[in-house]
Amino acid sequence: MSIPYEATGRTNQKARTHAALLAATRELLAEGVSPTVERAADQAAISRTTAYRYFPNRRALLSAVYPGINARSLLDADAPTDPAERLDQVLERFIGHVLEYEPALRAQLRLSLDPHPADPEQLPFRQGRAIGWIEDALAPLRGRVPHAELQRLVLAIRATTGIEALIWLTDVAGLARADAAALMRSSAHALLRDACRDQPSTEAGDTSRRPQSVGAECAPRARQPD
Repeated sequence: MSIPYEATGRTNQKARTHAALLAATRELLAEGVSPTVERAADQAAISRTTAYRYFPNRRALLSAVYPGINARSLLDADAPTDPAERLDQVLERFIGHVLEYEPALRAQLRLSLDPHPADPEQLPFRQGRAIGWIEDALAPLRGRVPHAELQRLVLAIRATTGIEALIWLTDVAGLARADAAALMRSSAHALLRDACRDQPSTEAGDTSRRPQSVGAECAPRARQPD
């Protein structure tokens, strides 16, 4: 197993250099500039040769700045099977990411709305990863909810929980960020409950709709007080 460059030799100085490169990358993202190792090095006034010792490529740099950028799932390895609990786990982390990286996400959104948008590769935070995370959370509903309806549910939840929703809730509606985050989560769960409630009973010979029993399967459980 290879040892990271910054973990050898003059570790304190290397830790400062590593932190400076990450800070420079965040500054570039907040300014709407797509970061590369070279740009981060220039921004941090560090030689490009040195920067490449820490980050051999752009993907490694972005992964260090935004650990979730390459995550295929936001669920724990022992994730629950209940779709509402899974969704809550994903929302907590996804919305947390949105709040933590808000300046960079705002800049990336602004660039994506340009009349001549940048190459998608230049918008690392606009790659549609959240769709996959939400699909993963709702995987237990496959086969219980028709595919087209499940896909609409995924898109509806994404529409209520991303940077776009946060901007409207804070800039237009005037909510505090904590209140906006809580509203995004409750809206997503309301969409899930409605989708489950609308599904017909699976009991043999019963094609009626059973709002209470079917919907209850997807209802988020009440949290215990801390």
